[in-house]
Parts: sequence; C-alpha cells; structure tokens
Amino acid sequence: MGLMVSSLLQLDRVDNKLIMIGGKGGVGKTTCAAALALHFALAGRKTLVISSDPTPSLSDIFENPIGDRETVIQGIKGLYGIEISSDVVLEMWRRRFGPEIYEVISSFANLDYDFVDYIGTAPGIEEEYMLNYILDLVEGGQYDLVVWDTAPAGHTLRLLHLPHIFLKHLEAATKFYLNIYSYFEKVKDSVRLRKGKRSLLEIISSWENLAEKIVRFIRDQSKTSFILVTIPEALGVKQTERIIKDFDQYQLTVRYLVINHVIESADCSFHEAKQKMQRMYLKALDKKYGHRIEIVHVGESPQEVKGIDRINEISQILFPSRR
Repeated sequence: MGLMVSSLLQLDRVDNKLIMIGGKGGVGKTTCAAALALHFALAGRKTLVISSDPTPSLSDIFENPIGDRETVIQGIKGLYGIEISSDVVLEMWRRRFGPEIYEVISSFANLDYDFVDYIGTAPGIEEEYMLNYILDLVEGGQYDLVVWDTAPAGHTLRLLHLPHIFLKHLEAATKFYLNIYSYFEKVKDSVRLRKGKRSLLEIISSWENLAEKIVRFIRDQSKTSFILVTIPEALGVKQTERIIKDFDQYQLTVRYLVINHVIESADCSFHEAKQKMQRMYLKALDKKYGHRIEIVHVGESPQEVKGIDRINEISQILFPSRR
C-alpha cells in the first residue's frame, strides 16, 4: 500500500505519567488500553489501567473481576485495574466539596443538604472531578503510569470543552452569590449572618485554579500522551477527524493513532472487497495525518481478545521490539 506504518515504541522512550486512550465506541479502545498497560507492567513499571466507560469491559478482557476500587490483576506483577462509574465520581466530589459548599450557603440561606447534590449535577463538574481524580492518582506516586481508557468519543470531546463549560458555570455561580450577598447586605440589620465561613467566591476561585491545573497537566507532553483508536471505515474516520480537530483547537497533541481491525491478507471475495474499502480510508488517514502522528495498524483477528495471552499478542503488535 505504500503507507508509513509505525509502532508505539516511542512511548518506551518518554517517562509519561498518564496515557489517555480515546475514540468512538466499539473500535477497540479498551483492548488497546489493556495491551498498553500489560506492556508497561511487564517492563517493570507499576501500572494502573482505569476505565471510565459507562459500559466498562476491562473485567471481561482480563478475565479478572475489576470494580471501582484498585484491584490487582492476577498473574501480572505490578498491574492494577479500576472500572469507575459516574455515580462513584460524583460521590467522591460530594465528599470532597459538599461540606464546604453547604457550610457557606447555609450561612445565608435555609437550604437542605440535598442542594449540594443539585450543584453536583451542574455542567462540567463530573468531567472535571474525573480529571481531578485521575490527576490525584498520577501525582500520588503510587503508580509509575496510569493508562486511562476514556469513555466513547462524545465524552472525550466534552473533556476538551470542559474549561469553557465549567468556567461558564462558575461565572453563573459567582453572579448568583453576588446577587444573594447584595440582598442580605440590604437587610443585614434584620438578618444575622454567621461569621467565620469561607466565602463561596473563595471556593469558586479554588475550583478555577483546579481546572487550570488540570488543563496544564494534560497539555504537558512530557507527562501525558493521547492515543486515538479507530477503524478504517467511514464512521470511525469521521469521528477521528472531529476529535483531532478539537484537539488542535484546544492545543492538545494527538501523538499516536491506532487503526484496528485492518485486513492484512484477503482470502475470499468478501475480504477482498472489504480490504479494498479499508485501503481507501487508510490512505486518507495517512495522507492527512501521517506527517505528524505515528500511525499503527492492528490486523483483523478471527479470535476475540480475552485473557493475558491474547492481550499480550496485541501488545507485541503495538511494541514490535518485544516479539
């Protein structure tokens, strides 16, 4: 085909702390994340693979029960996994920020604690706290590397838009607070406000700082690498183009593109026709991104990827020096 097909060997030469795997649903993101995590664990790096996909499949792929707590993946030294849901993420947010929010708001309004849950549903909070949770795992020093199997593409794109969405929400919250504060200033002779509370504006400022810290981290190529996974078909290619366009817009760099389910040899008319179709999309992706993104092909397999041995076969395709 004359295409420049690379590998992920460069990842062995940088000391990334976080590798994010993105792409549309059904293209093999979790398989790729599992293969990457296995590779680095076998290379001696203590590695955590975490899935925030609403329908996680790490447990199925590794054939090892994995829940919302860090779990040892049996049979591989230094490899751990987590499958985390949005409910768990929001509960962690509630435990961290709920008391201080309620303390401030209850100082000037008679509200039930349930109001904290309402704030927790605001746009961007789940995504920001997910990123904050990942950042805590990375900076905690317990792991050498975190491999993050993100939710399908739509959720990944929401992460990129997060600073704008979240800061808009904070701006609205600030206006709400100032309006309330102005009202109580007018009636302060008849209303006694409790003292010694950290102001909501201070909390909002700390959230802004947190959002900015997260953005700086994921933009730092010495710490974070992005890998997109796709398939050589129209929907996969179009989604990949949209993701890369958004990454460019938000000054984030896609380092690697894994193209999954590539037919490498056709032995029947069906596969010949499909291979011809795939070559068109492979050439288009290579022409558009081959000069700036490492592109890796993973061949179509007649077997499903389940268990350490099959995951290791994918790992050896991504990192051919281990063959």
